[in-house]
Amino acid sequence: MREAQPKSIFLKDYQQPAYWIVETGLTFELQDGYTDVYSRLQLQRNQSLTADGSLRLDGQQLETLEIRIDGRVLAADEYRIEGDSLFLSGLGENPVLEIHTRIQPEQNTALEGLYRSGSMYCTQCEAEGFRRITWYLDRPDVMSVFTTAIVADGSRYPVMLSNGNCVADEILENGRRKVTWHDPHRKPAYLFALVAGDLLCKEDTFTTMGGRNVALKIFVEPQNITKTEYALDALKRSMRWDEEVYGREYDLDIFMIVAVDDFNMGAMENKGLNIFNSSCVLANPATATDAAYQRIESIVAHEYFHNWSGNRVTCRDWFQLSLKEGFTVFRDACFSADMHSATVKRIEDANIMRTVQFAEDGGPMAHPVQPDSFIEISNFYTVTIYEKGAEVVGMLHKILGKDGFRKGTDLYFDRHDGQAVTIYDFVKAMEDANGVDLTQFRLWYKQAGTPVVSASSEYRGDVGELHLTLRQSCPDTPGQTAKKAMWIPVQMGLIDSQGNDMPVNVSPAVNADGLATWTASSQVLHLTEAEQTFVFSGLTEKPVLSLFRDFSAPVRVEMQQTDDELLFRLQHDNDGFNRWDAGQRLMLNWIAQAERSEFELPAKARAVLAGLLADSTLDAAMVSYLLTLPSEAYVSEFRDVVDPQAIHLGRKRVRLALAMALKDEFAACYQRLLQHGEYRPEPAQMTARALKNLALSYWCEASDAGLNMAMRQFETADNMTDQMAALVALVNSGDAELAQRSLDAFYQQWKQDVLVVNQWLSVQSGSAETGTLEHVSRLLSHEAFDWRNPNKIRSVVGAFANQALCNFHRTDGAGYVWLADAVIRLNATNPQIASRLLTPLTKWRRLVPVLSALMRAQLERIAATQDLSPDVYEVVSKSLA
Repeated sequence: MREAQPKSIFLKDYQQPAYWIVETGLTFELQDGYTDVYSRLQLQRNQSLTADGSLRLDGQQLETLEIRIDGRVLAADEYRIEGDSLFLSGLGENPVLEIHTRIQPEQNTALEGLYRSGSMYCTQCEAEGFRRITWYLDRPDVMSVFTTAIVADGSRYPVMLSNGNCVADEILENGRRKVTWHDPHRKPAYLFALVAGDLLCKEDTFTTMGGRNVALKIFVEPQNITKTEYALDALKRSMRWDEEVYGREYDLDIFMIVAVDDFNMGAMENKGLNIFNSSCVLANPATATDAAYQRIESIVAHEYFHNWSGNRVTCRDWFQLSLKEGFTVFRDACFSADMHSATVKRIEDANIMRTVQFAEDGGPMAHPVQPDSFIEISNFYTVTIYEKGAEVVGMLHKILGKDGFRKGTDLYFDRHDGQAVTIYDFVKAMEDANGVDLTQFRLWYKQAGTPVVSASSEYRGDVGELHLTLRQSCPDTPGQTAKKAMWIPVQMGLIDSQGNDMPVNVSPAVNADGLATWTASSQVLHLTEAEQTFVFSGLTEKPVLSLFRDFSAPVRVEMQQTDDELLFRLQHDNDGFNRWDAGQRLMLNWIAQAERSEFELPAKARAVLAGLLADSTLDAAMVSYLLTLPSEAYVSEFRDVVDPQAIHLGRKRVRLALAMALKDEFAACYQRLLQHGEYRPEPAQMTARALKNLALSYWCEASDAGLNMAMRQFETADNMTDQMAALVALVNSGDAELAQRSLDAFYQQWKQDVLVVNQWLSVQSGSAETGTLEHVSRLLSHEAFDWRNPNKIRSVVGAFANQALCNFHRTDGAGYVWLADAVIRLNATNPQIASRLLTPLTKWRRLVPVLSALMRAQLERIAATQDLSPDVYEVVSKSLA
């Protein structure tokens, strides 16, 4: 147990610093075993504060060798270091502060600040990693112009990169090389980046809408140079899209990406020098699945879009994190929707919200999109900040419309370019640009929890009216009770007996702000009170309700519809998202039924699903989602008390029933979608492969013919999408010998490729069949596993605890002990990863009593561990509170 508990930081306590840093000059001397860092900071007193010439700087694990003020070396008694703070006094109006520190990147297992990944030096400074490099005002509202010089052995580190444009490259007298970079745009320290290594470069150019030529470069280790083409093409598509949709042009002469194997996050938007987890940038058909290609495209776009929504306009403080992340996730989601299928993208986003974010909202780490406090900011890089933040921005888009939203973003970027601002500033720009009062809407940023909207309706056939009553509430969350009514946009439709949307009149026709409730292009009700009734008139028959089309708000919906009504919507709803939603609700009913007894697919449902499989006019990727059962984690979010073993049994029974009832249709679908010719990561091929491989997974479960086809596809596939899909089908077939033989063959084929091996680890760790505690324990000793690499930890520990739920939730609690052991081990080496692995243990209160007690005991064991990091302490203490 920690003797001194970390203190919370509160939004209400925000104050500007006593000094700004106008210019930052850095020189890095890279040596074997250590690095010397020389900083030169041009300070400027903050005239808005009454200052006494004192200053506190941030630092961690620094060896301080010398401090100078205006050229004078300070004696030891002229400054004070206490823990992670350096205190200075007697500073003038515009002092120059020079500091010489020594750091040890080779020993930096936390992967924050400057560290080594293989033979490469690289950095990760968001959120507070820069303080591991030198003493600094490590906060996002301190924006400075950076000039960075890197000095190293040029033969060992021929590539030396930093932010901005390269302004000098020279050979020194001692034979070492010095490369200098200058970034003319003011930025906070969290956007600083440095890379040095023996890397190859893939190059291209992009001409901006203003006619400027920008050099595009992706740097990778030599063996990965053939895996860069797709990311480079995605970057160009992203740059063009941002110009066309938001009018945003790139502002430097060069844009660089570097792929790094050891990285805690997916990628980082450092100004002009993005650093990527190698899994998020490297791809070729032989080694990357379609899902990997789409992920790469999305992440490349996300980090590029940050150039404006995060870099040019940044956060005043970390409580505003969703200002850049939520907005940018919304932007990259729209980009992906435009590149592929908007319906499928909406389904994917809603699936994450309902499976992961709603769980976070209902757990001990629940927090608003704009938190009020935190202990460790790294714990708040969450689905609430990112995905829910994006949904909040999306609701603004729904309320204001496409043109109104664009007017708001134009004003926001123009008004705040070069500034560190707040979420309030973002919403205010939307208000001012559109003349709309968004005071109530701001509650989405300040109230935690997932709102619940219940719907009831009465059809009055004698007058042709439907009276729809919507009620909203939001459950209590830690520190918040008695929530206020939110502004919830409810996109909807009424469906007639032939499956067509009905033309209707609705009252009230406008909301309090004068926004139309129902137009030809947007059928959106504005729910702004705890209870409202809307009257639809002019109806000739009783309609079927289709609420929250396009997942128009991140809420739980309570609405009574029969299985027949759900099946009708699955077959006929004109909104693709709501077709999927109806199918998921229907399958949830089936799984609940199958937990109690054997399950047989109803004849009417069989006919509808068979029709979907045979309909070649439908988006194949959407059909694959319509026929995919909700995951066990998804099912759990619809239960007050979770029994993982019962859910696993019920889902398994329903899946087998689907496979057996539709085996001929799955086989025919598979054969129809077999592709011949060269693999291309293009939307048309991707959607066909998605449905083909879903059909294979069911067919494999239903017959030996399907199993033989899976074996054939595994052995002959010319791309990773098909080979991996076949491997997953074989692993989940229930034939342990066949599964292990396939896994062994796959490893022998791909053991030299790190990213493919990580997929291999994840497939078996996350499977109910192979992901047993005994098997994943053996994987921890496998030559392919490395406790120092976050990707490998996620592939084994994360996959087991989050996907193989029937094995993780063993009735003896051994799975909880195993995960707690991993967290305790990583607490000492990589606290960020340790705290993120804790998430499954935070859900103990919702489990059946016997499992709940066993899980709580492991949280208590972690809490009793000596020297808990602030990251782990915060999650554990809040989970047990």
